[in-house]
Amino acid sequence: MDRNEPMTANNQENEEGTEATKVQSETENTSAENVIADDLTDTAATPDGGEATTDWEAKYNELNDSYLRLRAEFDNYRKRTLREKSDLIKSGGEGALIGLLPVIDDFERALDTMKKATDPKAVAEGVELIYSKFMDYLGRQGVKPIEAVGQPFGTEMFEAVAMIPAPDEAQRGRVIDCVQTGYVLNDKVIRHAKVVVGE
Repeated sequence: MDRNEPMTANNQENEEGTEATKVQSETENTSAENVIADDLTDTAATPDGGEATTDWEAKYNELNDSYLRLRAEFDNYRKRTLREKSDLIKSGGEGALIGLLPVIDDFERALDTMKKATDPKAVAEGVELIYSKFMDYLGRQGVKPIEAVGQPFGTEMFEAVAMIPAPDEAQRGRVIDCVQTGYVLNDKVIRHAKVVVGE
């Protein structure tokens, strides 16, 4: 029994020592946290506006200024591109129209010649020359006529205005005659060819 008593006393001393150590470390931690909090409070709330406050205000002003400049630049860019687009729309056809002026000059000369000419064959040759010149100009602009007669019928290029019995089996489902020429601009159909299809 005597042995149990000193052991119990030792256990109590150990437990009390551990408790004291815990309390002491918690007190030290709390006091350290208080010191850090006091330092932060002192830095943030100095009487002359504070060092931390000035840093945040400067950063805010810098970012706000940068944002406003960027927004103004974008607004100017948007206005400039709208103006350029408007100018392109207004003057975009200018080059095409300038290219047509020599053809108009040829037509005017042909009309004058027709009034004075006595040979209809010469007039027809003149008109054919103007036509070939005009078609050459269209070809340089990327406009080409659609070859229709003898081609298989397809709705991408052709518009059927009539269907007639095919003279032979090979012409069934093919274009027999072209009523109105169709045109493509850089491989895009700008006018479908009006055709007669064999059935």
